[in-house]
Amino acid sequence: MTDAARPPPPPKRGAARSVQVGGFELFTTGASRFDLRDPYHFIASMSWPVFFLCLVISELLINSGFALLYIAVPGSIANVAKGSFMDAFFFSIETLATVGYGTMVPATRYGHVVSAVEIICGIVYTAVVTGVIFIRFSKPKAKIVYAERPVVANHNGVPTLMIRIANGRTHMLTDASVRLSALMVESTPEGQLFRRMKSLELSLAHFPLFALTWTLMHKIDEKSPLHGYSSDALNHDGVRLMLSIEARDPALSVQVHDLKNYSAESIAYGMRYSDAVFWDRHGRTSADLRRISLIEPDHAASRSSTAAAEEPTA
Repeated sequence: MTDAARPPPPPKRGAARSVQVGGFELFTTGASRFDLRDPYHFIASMSWPVFFLCLVISELLINSGFALLYIAVPGSIANVAKGSFMDAFFFSIETLATVGYGTMVPATRYGHVVSAVEIICGIVYTAVVTGVIFIRFSKPKAKIVYAERPVVANHNGVPTLMIRIANGRTHMLTDASVRLSALMVESTPEGQLFRRMKSLELSLAHFPLFALTWTLMHKIDEKSPLHGYSSDALNHDGVRLMLSIEARDPALSVQVHDLKNYSAESIAYGMRYSDAVFWDRHGRTSADLRRISLIEPDHAASRSSTAAAEEPTA
């Protein structure tokens, strides 16, 4: 693909919304981040700092609104200084939380009506916030540890793309399945560009018991979408590897999911992963997850290249 055929750069952030795909950022124009018809998804997908900031802001706005209603009619709350917003604000906090310390109390029918409405709002608000916090805390995660770089090494005489992953839990995952795809740009004879997600077949895509480590392998043969691509060609075309994992967590009795992506620049050619699984002196198998990303030269490829160079010619 020539430079003229390369896809245009992504639009400016102010003109589009970003979509995170395992750390890889895509952009979409015309999509709204917040939909009043679906506030649950917006709340569940925001980050924890933003979530707590929204809680604080909503609490301040609600109590400030009711405080203004109280001071709008002087004398509606006993023992509140005339025009004191802070006294009315703290009374609003106590009322919204349905606590009430007894010092400041409604003194008129207007005060009773406003405080009754605030108590009802407080019950609903507390129930909603409690439910949302529980959902966010109980959201299951796979806790998969990924190697920092994929590698391409010889395996059974065939160049093979490898990605090593590990189970970061202290208990095994069951029925683990993996899909590996390559996001590639294609150009038609008419000059149109298409982004296509091409599946990369794995030698083992399903693991019944995922306890320690798992090295995913894709043979780069004639059937592979990566066949014929050099490292420079993959980098030039902006190819990205997309990895999706699904497994069942027996401790939670739920399905867990995770995503990871790698850029073409991160692929290490002529390298393989160093051993990360060992047997101790008692014969027990153990994995050192600190070595999950360690790589070393592919000596099999080096020996193959040396043998080819030394082979006599006719």
